[in-house]
Amino acid sequence: MSFQAYLDTIQQKTGRDAEALKAEADALGLSEKGVLKSGVKAGQVVDWAKAELGLGHGHAMAIYALLSGKRKPGD
Repeated sequence: MSFQAYLDTIQQKTGRDAEALKAEADALGLSEKGVLKSGVKAGQVVDWAKAELGLGHGHAMAIYALLSGKRKPGD
């Protein structure tokens, strides 16, 4: 599965695209301007994505990859 396929599935399940996920993470203090804040661990992002967005571990890690800059939409 491509990274973009993960983002597409997340959008289908939650109604949030990559920019909306970044904005929500900003509002929660996990990121700033869509970039993961220093000291924020993958587990924090995963916990949020699972609890608040109802996602599984793989899709939650995709959000972490998005915020950490390891992957970009379209990858």
